[in-house]
Formats: sequence, structure tokens, C-alpha cells
Amino acid sequence: MQIGELSERAGVSHRTIHYYERLGLVKPTEREGAGYRYYDEIAVKRLEKIAALKRLGLSLDEIAAVIDLYFEDASGIKGKEKVLEILQTQLKRANAQLHELTAFKQDLENNIARMHALIAEAKRK
Repeated sequence: MQIGELSERAGVSHRTIHYYERLGLVKPTEREGAGYRYYDEIAVKRLEKIAALKRLGLSLDEIAAVIDLYFEDASGIKGKEKVLEILQTQLKRANAQLHELTAFKQDLENNIARMHALIAEAKRK
């Protein structure tokens, strides 16, 4: 199929397909002499898998690291294990950020309380 049909079936734009090609996420099966790209059903499946992985919160770099695993291993277990590893790393990062934000929030609250006390004291004088 040509890019127009692939685009329609996968629900993504031509530009997205070209961008994913540049990243190595999708590859045409062949090119005609006039430069037309042709794609197979695997390209549709790859685009569907990319969309699913994006919904999980993976970046395109992370998707690039895992997508081939889904198509090399028919069970999909290797791909799922890699996605699990990525998601666990993201969770650790999120927890660290939450800890930092909580500490920052506490500092702000303390500084606000201190400023209120200084203002109240200055008004009493």
C-alpha cells in the first residue's frame, strides 16, 4: 500500500509516517523508481503499536528501544518486559520529583509564614 492508505488505516498523517521513518520506527518495504514508498501490514501494526506505547507515556526514543522486540518475539514478552522496565524507571523519577516538590512546597510555606510574622511584628511597632 502507498503512504496515503497507510496514513488512513493507521490514523496518522503523512508527515508523522515520514518522521517515524527518519527515526527508524517504520520502514517502507520497497521504493518504486519514481520514489513512491510501499508499505505492508507490518507497517500498520507498527504504527498501532507506536500509538499504544505513546498512550503508556513512552517517548519516541523509548519506543525506538522497544518496538523491534514486539516484532522479533511473537509472544511479545520481551517487549512487555522492556516496557515494564521503562515504566518502573519513570515511576522512580516521578517519586523523586514528588519528593523534591514536597520539600520545595514546605520551604515556600515556611517562608510565607515567616514573612507574615515579620509583617505582623512590623505593624505592631
